[in-house]
Amino acid sequence: MMAEEHNMRRVTAIKNGTVIDHIPSGQALKVLELLNLSGDTSVPVSLVMNVPSKKMGAKDIIKVEDRELTQSELDRLALVAPDSSIAIIRAYSVAEKLNVNLGDEVRNVVRCTFSNCITQNPREPLPHRLKVIRTAPLALRCHYCQRPQDLDELVLNLL
Repeated sequence: MMAEEHNMRRVTAIKNGTVIDHIPSGQALKVLELLNLSGDTSVPVSLVMNVPSKKMGAKDIIKVEDRELTQSELDRLALVAPDSSIAIIRAYSVAEKLNVNLGDEVRNVVRCTFSNCITQNPREPLPHRLKVIRTAPLALRCHYCQRPQDLDELVLNLL
């Protein structure tokens, strides 16, 4: 009985849209915030949290109907779910699989959280560059002022 329950699909299939799988357990709400899906949205969004995962122990899954993620949204997603997998669904089947790629620098996705950083000065139009110090758990440092970044504050500093 347990094996059947384990394989049961918790959310129905979508006709067109995006499925974000392998989100670290408990991070789905932050992902919704990063993708601007947490407030008023005109598209249906399905959210499943803490489902069993062979790879991760537990994971979150988000399905966004009638919307395909852009590259800049994938770059944002890398901040909270760098190992997530993205499937673009068209006519109920996977049309494309996209990878989130954090790389060694996050460029022009978020601005430094330090208020005195040179990037906060509108007269100094520098690209926003955060170095990836470590991926698990994620640690970022500003390229210019060298300050470590508070990940919760970063969500408020999206470009």
